[in-house]
Amino acid sequence: MVTSSATSVTLTPQTGGNQALAISWTNPNYRMNTGISSHDVTYVLEMDTVGANFKSPYKYVTTIARDLSVAWTVDQLNGVLGNTMRLTFGRQANIEIRITSGIKRNNTSSSNPIEQIAAPLTSNVVRFTATPFAPPPKVAIPVTNQLFIVGSATAGDWGNPVPVPSQQFTKLSDTKYEISIQLKPGRYLFLPENGSWSTKYALENDDPGTKMGGAFVFRASGGVDLYAPDEAGRYKITVDFQLGIFTLVKL
Repeated sequence: MVTSSATSVTLTPQTGGNQALAISWTNPNYRMNTGISSHDVTYVLEMDTVGANFKSPYKYVTTIARDLSVAWTVDQLNGVLGNTMRLTFGRQANIEIRITSGIKRNNTSSSNPIEQIAAPLTSNVVRFTATPFAPPPKVAIPVTNQLFIVGSATAGDWGNPVPVPSQQFTKLSDTKYEISIQLKPGRYLFLPENGSWSTKYALENDDPGTKMGGAFVFRASGGVDLYAPDEAGRYKITVDFQLGIFTLVKL
C-alpha cells in the first residue's frame, strides 16, 4: 500500500528547501529462506502524468533499496517535473506515482529497473497536482548570448575564430540555440565566444554513442570533444541548456 502526504503540491522558488511531497509504502513481506525481511527487497518508483499509464518516454524512474519512504523538497520535485519529465512550466499537471517491489536479480543485462527485479509486485497508484516553475538550467547558458560550433567535422575545421554566420547558432530563447550546418565525420565543440578557447561546451565523458545527441556540460578546462555522425550531410543541431541536452536531425 502506497500513501502520499499531499494531493495538491505548491511549488514556488521562494520555498525551494521546504518539503513538497513524501511517499511511503508497506513492506510486501516476501518470505525469504531466512524469514520475512525488508532488507532483501528493492523498490522501483515510477512517476508519470495521469493517463500516460507509466509509458511516457520522459517518466521519472528511481530505484530505492530497503527504505519504505522517499521525500522531495520543492526544488527537487520541481526539477523532476520540469527537467526530467519535461512538463510545461506554469501549467498545472496531474501526476501519479506507483511502486513496484521485487527481489534484486544478481545477473541481468536489462537497463529497465523493473526487469532487474524478480517476483515483482505493483502497488496502488497515488495522485497529486502541481504546477512546475522554470528551474535553473541544467547547464550554464552562454553569458555572451551567442553560440558557435568549431571542429574537424565543420568546414572551418579547428580554426578559431570560426567563419560566421555559417558556424554561428541562432538564439531561439534564453536557453535554446539552433543551427543547420553541413557536417562530416569528425569531432567538434560548442563555444560561447568566437575566437576564444577559455570556455566550451563538451561531453563530460568519452561516449561515441552521442553522435545524434545526448547530455553535455560546460567546461573551463577538460571535457571531451563531441562526436559528429558517421554519415556526412546537412544536420540541424539543437542545444537545450534548460535540459542540458543537444540533438541532431539529418536534413
